[in-house]
Amino acid sequence: MKSFLDTSVLVAAFYGDHQHHDRSIALLSHQNPSTGATAAHCLAEVYSVVTGMPGKDRASADEALLFLNDVRERLKLFTLNEQTYWSTLEKSVTQKITGGAVYDNLIAQTALGADSESIYTWNVKHFARLGPEVAVRVRTPP
Repeated sequence: MKSFLDTSVLVAAFYGDHQHHDRSIALLSHQNPSTGATAAHCLAEVYSVVTGMPGKDRASADEALLFLNDVRERLKLFTLNEQTYWSTLEKSVTQKITGGAVYDNLIAQTALGADSESIYTWNVKHFARLGPEVAVRVRTPP
């Protein structure tokens, strides 16, 4: 798998007025299931973010689902098996990863399991600290 898109890229692709929209939507638009991937967990994160925003930025559940359907058509979805999920949590302890950063670690491990060459994110620092195997793959959308 060539490209793995994380939640931050997908959220930026959703919002036309997001500062990273143009680069994110361009990256997403050029993917297909043989070249692009994401974690199934990212779909839940995107849904949570876009339907939970305050005021005019809040998407309806129907709008969010339409977007996520487009994502599913363009990206192959990957999940962790039970053993890898657990070992990632154990590794998070030794890496001193706490709080919400554990989700980044789970997403990064999903990207590695998908044999992704590049992990695209707008949260480079969050992913770069997850070890050298992850750090060498982290990029922002071109």
